Amino acid sequence: MLTGEIRSQIDSIWNAFWSGGISNPLEVIEQITYLLFLRRLDDLHTLEESRAVRLGKPIARRVFPEGQDAKGRDYDDLRWSRFKNFAPAEMFALVDEHVFPFLRSRGGDGSTYAQHMKDARFTIPTPGLLAKVVDLLDHVPMEDRDTKGDVYEYMLGKIASAGQNGQFRTPRHIIQLMVALTAPTAKDLICDPASGTCGFLVAAGEYLREKHPEILRDAESREHFHHGMFHGYDFDNTMLRIGSMNMALHGVDNPDIRYKDSLAQDHAGDEEKYSLILANPPFAGSLDYENTAKDLLAIVKTKKTELLFLALFLRLLKPGGRAAVIVPDGVLFGSSKAHKELRRMIVEEQKLDAVISLPAGVFKPYAGVSTAILLFTKTNSGGTDHVWFYDMQADGWSLDDKRQPLLSQEKLGATPVQALTEAEHVKNNLPDVLSRWTKRATSELERARTEQSFCVPKADIAASGYDLSINRHKEVIHDAIEQQSPKDILAGIAKLGAEIHAGMKELEGMLK
Repeated sequence: MLTGEIRSQIDSIWNAFWSGGISNPLEVIEQITYLLFLRRLDDLHTLEESRAVRLGKPIARRVFPEGQDAKGRDYDDLRWSRFKNFAPAEMFALVDEHVFPFLRSRGGDGSTYAQHMKDARFTIPTPGLLAKVVDLLDHVPMEDRDTKGDVYEYMLGKIASAGQNGQFRTPRHIIQLMVALTAPTAKDLICDPASGTCGFLVAAGEYLREKHPEILRDAESREHFHHGMFHGYDFDNTMLRIGSMNMALHGVDNPDIRYKDSLAQDHAGDEEKYSLILANPPFAGSLDYENTAKDLLAIVKTKKTELLFLALFLRLLKPGGRAAVIVPDGVLFGSSKAHKELRRMIVEEQKLDAVISLPAGVFKPYAGVSTAILLFTKTNSGGTDHVWFYDMQADGWSLDDKRQPLLSQEKLGATPVQALTEAEHVKNNLPDVLSRWTKRATSELERARTEQSFCVPKADIAASGYDLSINRHKEVIHDAIEQQSPKDILAGIAKLGAEIHAGMKELEGMLK
């Protein structure tokens, strides 16, 4: 949990950029990411130095080489702990002419983070701003993994609050709900093919640390966690850098975060590779057939990105693998041949587990589009028996453009610290979603379709043309309306007319 003091420090860093002339929130977070990466490299080098002193041996793995760079500057001067003490003008020249070329050419530690630094650009405009930001960042405590992760998450939240770039971020509480619904295990291979800031992968890692702490005590499991478990694709280099740093600050050493246009490239190397997919892929736009991977078009012939991503998930999942993904409502009831065929495939050939309808304001202020979470398991042999539906009405935050919390911090999210009352449930449905999800094969089967959650047999879904919209299957209780004869209706109208006429006469008398 971030203290008010740390939040204030981060706000000061952000304000320094804005007053210094950098107003694009993505550029701000990108420059902060570079500086945090430099601080991390220095910490790694210090760790290696301490280990060498303790063992009485030379440094085994130097982050900063011995000697000087091509321009004659000592590599030791490129370390955060050294240049942070320089005068602003000297620091600015050093970072611009030596540190960033070092980042681009060496990348420091050979990890996935280093790969995304190849085209690092230094865009801080003045020595004064650089000195101020370095000083502010130096005072933010980054020793503790939880604090580091929270600090970066808070910074990423500022992308969302600053304007149009917020579409890169799925609300954190929705991500955490989806992770909890799929319950990652120590053996999983987890993928987000539209990874952005890596929010889903970060949340999965945090879930595993909390629910399966033994994963980091066993050497083999720890190696898998740090080097083999997490996979993310994106075709935006800025997002790759930000996502990689997000993973680093949440304590994952070397995840597979790489450049890939998920819909436009062949997936031969990744076919049936992953056991869990968590994603909120981009919905808008269409692709030309020429730019679309042929293996996806073999599954569903369409130009709609939301359908192609669903086809991609089916392609990437191994048999037995599961997915929790966000889709626009149009996927659930669209009448095109591609829409219907994809839904049929998921219901008949795979195992559709659940459809959770999200409130329309979840992605405000950037989009008011209605969405749902689809949960399915790849079987290649069917298995859908009943599909569990949940009509989520509230997620704990206001559903207007402000998105203010409706409850105290302890009562927000899918696993609140304090249990919710019935009145509080009306403001936050997430704990109920998680609780009822675990009962979908037992007591939930008995619930009427007038309830907030219920199950629908596969036969009914097939009979509806594989329509998965909750309104198609939910039943509404109508109050009984007393039927009146035409004679009684006319008499009632006449009586009302007489009352109006009498009222008008009374008003005329008062005016006289």
